[in-house]
Amino acid sequence: MGANTFGTHFQVSTFGESHGPAMGALIEGCPAGVFFSWDLIQKKMDRRKPGKFPWMSSRKEPDEVKLLSGVFEDRTLGTPLALIVKNKDFKSEDYESIKYNPRPGHADDVWKKKFRHIDHRGGGRASGRETVGRVLGGAVAEMFLKPLYNQLNIEAFPTQIGPFVREEAVFDVKQKWFGKQTEEVEEFLIQKKKEGLSYGGSIKLIVDNPPSGLGQPVFKKLKSDMAAAFMSIGASYEVSLGDTLSSKEGENSKKDINEQEGSKLHNKKNSMVYGGIRGGISTGEKIIFHIKFKPPSSVLDIAKKGRHDPCIVPRAAVVVEAMAWLVIADHVLWSRLDRLS
Repeated sequence: MGANTFGTHFQVSTFGESHGPAMGALIEGCPAGVFFSWDLIQKKMDRRKPGKFPWMSSRKEPDEVKLLSGVFEDRTLGTPLALIVKNKDFKSEDYESIKYNPRPGHADDVWKKKFRHIDHRGGGRASGRETVGRVLGGAVAEMFLKPLYNQLNIEAFPTQIGPFVREEAVFDVKQKWFGKQTEEVEEFLIQKKKEGLSYGGSIKLIVDNPPSGLGQPVFKKLKSDMAAAFMSIGASYEVSLGDTLSSKEGENSKKDINEQEGSKLHNKKNSMVYGGIRGGISTGEKIIFHIKFKPPSSVLDIAKKGRHDPCIVPRAAVVVEAMAWLVIADHVLWSRLDRLS
């Protein structure tokens, strides 16, 4: 099976199955001399791991990161970084029934038809646990970028969970994960988990103070690489650029653009329309994406026995951030090849 590597110059290859010995990532293209932050990488992993709250999957994984290569005296060597996270709390026996009876809505039958021989336990490589490698890679990308662009910041947060739409339009680190509605949403998810029901939702990604000039004008547009990164995350089904999601906002934005001269399109209001990317290239303004996720396919008894999340959106936010860091890192290296000086 190919296509386990993401990126051109800054690359991450993820490996491992949900119920195998470990998950991991091989990161190539990270320059030498980057400070390796254990605190940062573990913080990211803690945001992604299951079992932290009663409304999440009850699978409890410590997700402690082990470094195999690529770092010496807390600095990267410019050689491949190999990172693993061992799987501890898996119950393979819970999945014996699906070995010959694929779960509705999952990829069990598709993988079986394609590869003939698969690991059915916990979804194998198609499990959401595959995102461990993405978060590892994204953390290293952030370590690389932050010293170069200290104002650069990437945040992703849920804006919708099932019937709940976030009241606050922006993200504030002092808020709880779903703002003022956090407790109500958590109670809702706890109840739905008991009932074996699942819900979808959406995530908003904001890239503050990105470098300008990232992205190629034709086949490696920044927006297309970002969209591909987000659509590669399991259960994602829609990606949009900019803040024109409602029809009213969209109509107003189109009207503003049509009535103004091109030289006036650089104001803050209109940067939200094109999302900080024009001609496939970053302008240096705030970049905004919205990503929608479908409900987990496992419901009722299957969900209860398999220890599934009733909604993956809360844990997916850090994965969205990781993919954005990886794309930005890749395009920063791309940009160094764009001109002689």
